[in-house]
Amino acid sequence: MAKKQITQLIDDLDGSVIDDGTTIHFSVEGRAYEIDLSSDNAKKLREAFEPFVSAGRPLGSVPSGARRPTKPRSDSGRDLGDVRTWAEENGYSINSRGRISATVLEAYAAAH
Repeated sequence: MAKKQITQLIDDLDGSVIDDGTTIHFSVEGRAYEIDLSSDNAKKLREAFEPFVSAGRPLGSVPSGARRPTKPRSDSGRDLGDVRTWAEENGYSINSRGRISATVLEAYAAAH
């Protein structure tokens, strides 16, 4: 038996099947977006952005796959091994590895 799989690109704006479209990546207020558009809708988007792009200051290119920076974890100075031991001794259910729940951490902080 033979199978044939067909993948169609759909215009995200009007829902039409795209034969000659493109995927456009853009960013607004630090949030990145991508949208699949037909050539006509891509042209409309570029024309709509043009006055703002012309007036804006370029920041350079953002590499594809770039991610927003994560918040640095605060170093509380507490030894998580001590937290686990305390939690087990005080009736909390806790795994020997992995993340410690906020409830356990708060209880430990209150006790110390």
